[in-house]
Amino acid sequence: MPNQPSDPPTPDALPPEFGFIRRHFRTLAGEGALGLTDDAALLRAPAGRELVVAVDTMVEGVHFLPDDPADTVGRKLLRCNLSDLAAMDAAPLGYLLSVTKPPARDEAWFAAFAEGLHADQALYGLSLLGGDTTATSGPLVLSLTILGHVAPGGALRRNGARDGDGIWITGTIGDGALGLRALRGELADPSGFLARRYRLPEPRLGLGLGGIARAAMDVSDGLVQDLGHLARESGVGARIDAASVPLSEAARQAGPDWLATCLTGGDDYELLLAVPPAHDDALRRAAAARGVAVTRIGRFDRTISGVTVQGPSGETMAFARTGWSHL
Repeated sequence: MPNQPSDPPTPDALPPEFGFIRRHFRTLAGEGALGLTDDAALLRAPAGRELVVAVDTMVEGVHFLPDDPADTVGRKLLRCNLSDLAAMDAAPLGYLLSVTKPPARDEAWFAAFAEGLHADQALYGLSLLGGDTTATSGPLVLSLTILGHVAPGGALRRNGARDGDGIWITGTIGDGALGLRALRGELADPSGFLARRYRLPEPRLGLGLGGIARAAMDVSDGLVQDLGHLARESGVGARIDAASVPLSEAARQAGPDWLATCLTGGDDYELLLAVPPAHDDALRRAAAARGVAVTRIGRFDRTISGVTVQGPSGETMAFARTGWSHL
């Protein structure tokens, strides 16, 4: 008589690492993940598409606060990576997750963390493919590698901006940075709007920017600094008008003393775009179709180097630092 398949072992019957994976992450696994029982996944890219791959790491106390709700930590980790896909005009396919776990993070924390991932998997249409787990005596470290796909030759890069192109931004700038200050008790946030924007950025997927924008990147480390990266890679300078930078009502209520923080603080995850003037209307239509606001805040200029910011009174603004440094 042929052998009959046995029931899979319960998580508690497995070695600790494998039980941990099965308890919290197996329900997140999609096609190609092989039930998270093998060392690799099997993945097939959609026909006629190119793969796009990006990775981000978040460290407790650096990229999220130790008392941030676990579900928002999972969702922010995924959304930051989705924002990298959005900047290339790519669609999500799946992701790999690595967890470096300290003793202080218990089963309940990871159950909530996985619930947050599950919610955003459903929202954005992707699933877990695999990953790795290990232990540490230091802070919790989370790393996510995302895979997406884009039309061949259609990925937006940072090096395509040209002299005279408009500088456009999606959404509003500064909410994430102010949200962090609010959670630290440095700023009032009675509605909780700023804290939510810090914890749950909104990746601007599906705008269909191919043939509209010449270059793009997401604003993660500060508008001025990230614009400098895009301008440098394109071999042009950039001029922006601080009064044109879109701020939310909550950011405006914080007052003018926080303007420099909004321009340099990071954690926005909005898209920064180089758009030729002839494509302005096409951009507005594409953004409106997705319910996303877009604002022109300046232009690229080959006669200057770096980024020049004109302040509300016409002065050239100077900053102690232009954004977040990873090293």
